[in-house]
Amino acid sequence: MRRKLLLLLETGLVLAGLCLGAAAWKIHSALEQPLNISQEQLLDVPKGTTPTRTFYRLEADGIIKDAFWLRVYWRFNLTRQPLHKGEYRMQPGMTVEGLIDEWKRGDIVQYSLTLVEGWNFHQVRAALANNEKLEQTLNGLSDSEVMDKLGHAGIFPEGRFFPDTYRFVRGMSDVELLKKAYDRLDEVLAKEWEQRAVDVPYTEPYQALIMASLVEKETGVPQERGQIAGVFVRRMAMGMLLQTDPTVIYGLGERYSGKLTRAHLKEATPYNTYMISGLPPTPIAMVGREAIHAALNPVAGNSLYFVARGDGSHVFSDDLEAHNNAVREFQLKRRADYRSSPAPVSAPETSSGDTPNTGAPDSEAPIPAASPNPDPEALPQVAPQEAQKEPAAVPAPEPAPVPDAAAPQNPQ
Repeated sequence: MRRKLLLLLETGLVLAGLCLGAAAWKIHSALEQPLNISQEQLLDVPKGTTPTRTFYRLEADGIIKDAFWLRVYWRFNLTRQPLHKGEYRMQPGMTVEGLIDEWKRGDIVQYSLTLVEGWNFHQVRAALANNEKLEQTLNGLSDSEVMDKLGHAGIFPEGRFFPDTYRFVRGMSDVELLKKAYDRLDEVLAKEWEQRAVDVPYTEPYQALIMASLVEKETGVPQERGQIAGVFVRRMAMGMLLQTDPTVIYGLGERYSGKLTRAHLKEATPYNTYMISGLPPTPIAMVGREAIHAALNPVAGNSLYFVARGDGSHVFSDDLEAHNNAVREFQLKRRADYRSSPAPVSAPETSSGDTPNTGAPDSEAPIPAASPNPDPEALPQVAPQEAQKEPAAVPAPEPAPVPDAAAPQNPQ
């Protein structure tokens, strides 16, 4: 009897060994099988998807076989290994084991979206909405509702996001990317505020952010930013109006058609710095670190005026007479290729895969150059103020439109 029991035990062990061997062989074969694809494909793994579900989906699509054995392998060897959401690249000749190695490394295909210095919030939202790789959750919401969703209720959105290239994986939401840009701006502004010059005229970082937006819109020449900030700071100290055209354009919103007229300069809006003293109530665009640094560290000097040369740079003047001479030379006798700012850099072409994508809307969805009409309930109402006494500027020969992005000038 004892011999029979030993024989049965030995037989059971042999059979168990054979079964384990067969299972190990099946698992090995399942892992070593090449993916049944003839060209590169992207495997999209939505949030919350399990490895088991993914194996069976690949089997149903005819890309792999033996999903059951792969499930067994994962359960006994990688039970604590998470499967991150996103897209994974599948190449011809890749084995299932190679694909699993990608999952273990979290080697997810990444995309990028660039938010550009000088963009307004309307342009930011358009760039987000036109990126098909982002999960769209903000469509149809007002700007204030967007800020509510970001957790910053009551904050005016203009200028509150940092221009940069942001990497993301498929399935990230537009809200998540905006949160990154908002937090990044707060981080940069706080660091620059700590390194500000001792005599800057701001009582809080937000005022510096507003000034930085004026600097950002007035010049794209790096070495001029500090000089522009210096002009504005000295004007404020002397009680002079800032008189910067980009603020007027922003206040006009969608009514701005590309030409700024004297009538626009006399129109009362919270942003018309030809009519109000000091800074406008909010930023007028997104700003980079350089513009923030310039606003907080303005270049010392005596210049109170500047005018665009036509090649993107500016002439700075200490007094009105010199400024009027510069206006005659560079504004009233414009050359054919006149530019008030540097020529724009061509945006990278949008392509598939992980090629950087600027996020700029395509030709079917143009972005207006001006900001959307400000919400009258969201913006402070600033009454027009009387201009400070200054020497009269030399008038233009005729009441022609005022050049774009002209330098601070005295009211006519």
